[in-house]
Amino acid sequence: MLHFLPNPIKGSVVFFLIVLNTLFWTPLLVSAGILKALLPIRPLSLLLTRLAIGIATAWVSFNSIIFELFHRIEWKVEGADQLEKDQWYLVNCNHQSWADILIVQKILNRRIPMLKFFLKQELIWVPFIGLCWWALDFPFMKRFSAEQIRKNPELAGKDLETTRKACEKFKHTPVSVFNFLEGTRFTPAKHARQNSPFKHLLKPKAGGAAFVLGSMGEQMHTMLDISIVYPSEAKEMWDLCCGSIDRVLVKIDKIEIPKEFLGKDYAQDDQFKTEFQEWINNLWVRKDALLEEMKKDG
Repeated sequence: MLHFLPNPIKGSVVFFLIVLNTLFWTPLLVSAGILKALLPIRPLSLLLTRLAIGIATAWVSFNSIIFELFHRIEWKVEGADQLEKDQWYLVNCNHQSWADILIVQKILNRRIPMLKFFLKQELIWVPFIGLCWWALDFPFMKRFSAEQIRKNPELAGKDLETTRKACEKFKHTPVSVFNFLEGTRFTPAKHARQNSPFKHLLKPKAGGAAFVLGSMGEQMHTMLDISIVYPSEAKEMWDLCCGSIDRVLVKIDKIEIPKEFLGKDYAQDDQFKTEFQEWINNLWVRKDALLEEMKKDG
């Protein structure tokens, strides 16, 4: 409706409305989180968890309305059918910019359970949104450098411990655990530094996904592997706010996770670690070829 506005004006207005939308829902989310922390009674906690998820779903829906109001984006989405709201999913996506997160939220909102991210511990201090992530039980991970682990070997298992604690909460309400297997955003510099064997992807990091499957093998049997391509050069968050991204290609592959990968200990089972890394690597080979095909079509 308002797509005729100059891009800088659209970007500023869209960003302001997203902030306003976030500020509106934040007190409700944080209140639910505080009540859940103060009254750790199982039925009440489940009720407050569902309430928080409903609030977050409304937040995502209003963000999508804002973008539709100001932008004309051509969406080509494949594989969004046959998704279920009452199933547990492990969700992966290639990572090019922060815009990826808003796009994945828009595509999957109300189609599957709410996405939960594993976040760096420092992100809890992000104004307003950090508290929202806390209220929604997003797990915060403290990353340790190789040097820190060498000095204190006990730190090596802390990520696994955090993952297990988070997944205990996820067992009672259907959830979609979102994980960028690349671990960071793709850039030509990072790609060259890694000497990645893939054309459009960084090397995958299998540990986080394996820990989730090890903790939630009883519930989680399906991976949603999402591939996103931006046909134009514009792909950053500001580009999305300004309307410079006018076309987005999305392909969702629904992949059954082999039963032998569920409930295993990635840290202690060397055979499982080798087999799981090989499975992820083969998935990455197919994904890289798919991204090449999508870029040609785009």
